[in-house]
Amino acid sequence: MAALPRQWRRRNWLLAATAASAALVGCQARARQSVLRVLAWPGYADLDWIQAFEQRHGVRVEFTIIGSDDMLRANLSRPAHGGFDVVAANTVELAALLAQGRLLALDPGLLPLRAGQLPRFQQPIAGTAAQGRLYAVPFTYSEMGLIYDRRQFEQPPSLGTLWDRRWQGRVLFFDGSAHAFSLAAQARGWAPFALQPAQFPVLARDLVQLRRNLLVLYRLPEEPVELWVRHSVALMHANYGQQQLKMLRDAGLDVGYVVPREGALAWLDAWAVLQSTQQPQLAQQWINHMLDPAICAEFSRRQGLANTLQEPAGLDAASLRGSIVWLEPVEDEEQRQRWWRRIVAGDRLQGVA
Repeated sequence: MAALPRQWRRRNWLLAATAASAALVGCQARARQSVLRVLAWPGYADLDWIQAFEQRHGVRVEFTIIGSDDMLRANLSRPAHGGFDVVAANTVELAALLAQGRLLALDPGLLPLRAGQLPRFQQPIAGTAAQGRLYAVPFTYSEMGLIYDRRQFEQPPSLGTLWDRRWQGRVLFFDGSAHAFSLAAQARGWAPFALQPAQFPVLARDLVQLRRNLLVLYRLPEEPVELWVRHSVALMHANYGQQQLKMLRDAGLDVGYVVPREGALAWLDAWAVLQSTQQPQLAQQWINHMLDPAICAEFSRRQGLANTLQEPAGLDAASLRGSIVWLEPVEDEEQRQRWWRRIVAGDRLQGVA
């Protein structure tokens, strides 16, 4: 900090001293306030929502931002869970925390705004509930539906359409081992997250056939836009869901969106309270605050993500033909990766391809 100017007059020193004294009093008052420590993703708790909660409850909120699941785990691996009271995480991470006994059972009486959530989010979901008790409250999600060219399809497609040879060279698919095997299992009507050893060769054979039907595998959400225009793409498994739907429509493409009859995989982020919190009631009041209809609507407008109170515009009754299947931990991530690397590389798998 630069030195104070010598020409300050006495009144300026008095004003500075008065201001410093007031600041000290303010700091002391804030130090006596309860502090709620929140761990979540960017955009999940904007400043205006934090300030509204602080004013309503006479507390201070410290919001720590994470940018990956690895960062989430690192923050929570510290002693006493890093001192955090509330966390927003996906159901796979929450299921792990729940299995470790690190989540607090919630009191529905402190969460009256849950009544405004869509019915499917009031039902028990893996990672949010166990043994009849509620441990987390859904906040936002993205399903991975199918995006299709309306000019080439008279009716919304099913998962099986990804394998249909009529569309060879006009299909896009996400380059991800876990989702690939889960989707192939869904197409066969099998449980997508708990594959048996004997099922892997069957699904690998299916994925080899799918690879042969593809134009290309993509990784980033924006990649399919140019590909769609240049190659007259007909169909895509949308790993990024309605975010990609918006991108394609913004590019002027006449595309539709559907959750097929076999269902669509989806990630779901929910608010939970850590078992180590010293202020469980305040923490649950925060969760209730984040279910305020005005906040949820504004969250969707700002972030482009769905909330749990309103159906997103892309999911009307006509496009919601199957169920949304929330992601769960898979049986063996490494085995899925090994198979997928060989499939993508075009290796001839003995006894498979």
